[in-house]
This record gives sequence, C-alpha cells and structure tokens, in this order.
Amino acid sequence: MTADRMPSGPGSVPAASNAPPFDPELSLALAASGSKARQPFTRENLAARQEQDAAARPRPTVRDLRADGRFEVDELRVPGTQDGQDVTLVRARPAGVSGPLPLLYYMHGGGMITGNAWSVLPRLLRELALPLGLAVISVEYRLAPQAQYPGPVEDCYTGLVRVALDAAGLGIDAERIIVGGKSAGGGLAAALALLTRDRGGPAPIGQMLLCPMLDDRNNTFSSHQMAGIDTWDRTSNATAWQALLGDRYGAADLPPYAAPSRAGDLSELPPAYIEVGSAETLRDEGVAFADAIWRAGGQAELHVWPGAFHGFDTFAPRAALSQDARNARARWLRRILGPSGTDRGPVH
Repeated sequence: MTADRMPSGPGSVPAASNAPPFDPELSLALAASGSKARQPFTRENLAARQEQDAAARPRPTVRDLRADGRFEVDELRVPGTQDGQDVTLVRARPAGVSGPLPLLYYMHGGGMITGNAWSVLPRLLRELALPLGLAVISVEYRLAPQAQYPGPVEDCYTGLVRVALDAAGLGIDAERIIVGGKSAGGGLAAALALLTRDRGGPAPIGQMLLCPMLDDRNNTFSSHQMAGIDTWDRTSNATAWQALLGDRYGAADLPPYAAPSRAGDLSELPPAYIEVGSAETLRDEGVAFADAIWRAGGQAELHVWPGAFHGFDTFAPRAALSQDARNARARWLRRILGPSGTDRGPVH
C-alpha cells in the first residue's frame, strides 16, 4: 500500500460526520482564528506558505526573550556535521539561579517545513522554565524541502552531543536532560531518543512528545477520519513528509530516525510523555507509539485530550483543556526530574 492510498474494505474509512467533535471552547477559538487556520499545505503552495509563515511569525530577539532581566538568553553556534553548516542553539534559563540546571532540549513544531527556534521560547520559559527551574535549549534545525532527511535530525543530534560535552560550562546538569518537542518537533525528539540510544550518545532521562509527527505512511484511521477537518490534516501531513523525505517518501526500508513509527525496537528508551487530541490527524500514531513502548517493556504516559485538534493549546491557550494539558506536562516533568531540583518550588 502506498503512503497516500486510501485503505480498502467496507467501513475502513470513516465519513467526516463520524469525526469526534471539537471541544466547544476550542472550537470557538478556532473559528475566531479564521479560515486560514485550516488551509492545507500542498506541494503547489508550500513555498508561498513558508514565506507567509516567516512573515507572520517574526523571531523575538535575544533582548526580547530576556524579558527585562527575568531570563538569561544567548545563542550558540555548533559546527555541523551535515554539509558543514553550523547549528544554532538558543539557550535560556531563569536569571539569578546558581548551579547547574536540568535541561529541556526542545525541537519546535511546524511540520518540518515552518517554524523557528526563537518563537517557541516565550511560552516555554513562562510555562516550564520559570516555575520548574529549568534551562531550555531550542534547536534551529534546517527545514524541508531545502534540507531533507537526515539533515534535520542530524542537526538536533549534533547540538545534543555538544550540549552534553559542554554541560558544565553551559550551567546544565548533563545527567538530567529531557528531549522534547511539539508536532514535527515531537517526532524529532522521538527520533533523537532512538538515534542517541543506537549511537551510544548522550542519554536523556525523558522524552516529551506533544502531538508528535511520527508516521510518514499517513494511513491511520484518524488521518482519514480528520481529513479536511483538523488544523493539520492528511493533505498537509503528506506534503510535509514528501518535503522531508523526497524520493524516499513511502519507502519500505525508511529508517526509524526518519519516521519513529517505523522502529522495530523501542526498548531501552527513556520514559515518554505522549499527548494527542481525540480530534486530530496524528491521534492514532501517537497512541500506537505509546502502546509499542509498553509492549517493549518501556514507560510511557499517554494523554488523549477529548475534543482537542492539532495544536489546540496554541489556538486557545486559556481554554480549560489547554490549562489541563500544561499542568499534566509540568507534573510529568517534576516526576522525571525528581526531588533533587524541582521540589524547591517556583523560581522567582
């Protein structure tokens, strides 16, 4: 079966009317955002959409991110292994906190085709770094189709190795690194956990996978169920995977570092936090990934937020469901990081 072919058999593809309803509060926020929120990415409009996204999502400066002295922020350049191009890392931590801090090593979302390392930091710093006493490093990995697999994941791996080696100088506790990301970044975080396991690289103690983009085959029940409905639908998903993989799109021998759902061995991975919405395209691949970790004897905490579409907390950050999701992430991080750092209360 090809990656974009509809499954055969009676009842295998659900009618759109059978899609789970959106949470009412989230639905109102989505309606207020306008029709562009659900305009799919296609191969024909990809270049124009990338330009539009870059214009609509200007990068905050280092000065902006410092938030009048609340955070220490700087940019690091790491010599790259792919095509000799450096990898940029944006490092941030609450100001005035001494000693090495645990680290959230974060990959931004955007379907591998949009987004940047700077724009995600204000929320990460406000919602996680400040209350939990975390350092955050956001990775500016190269985007597809300008950079195809393995470029983006190798960028992330190169940065992680450098951070672990230079942890003391960076004020980071090398024994308490969590990899994480959202959407495409969640997929990259899962791939990074596999890659560093297999190469004997730095060993993260957790992986936080938020609505992760894991399966290039794009053929789950939910991918069909939410076609034309979700904010990131089957068409956009196929466009993004094609951009990332090029001629390898849909190949039977695709490595798990390109699409983690292809992994045959999910043993010896760090504990995972996986969240998806019940009304999103990527729901079933996220659920399947958690199940595969359990079957391999690993640890995964799975949340399926009822009535949530892809990226729901970005569209409606004040919605009750979004607040519940943020609280659940923070609780998991506290448990994974343990009492040596995060039970001291909020950092002011």
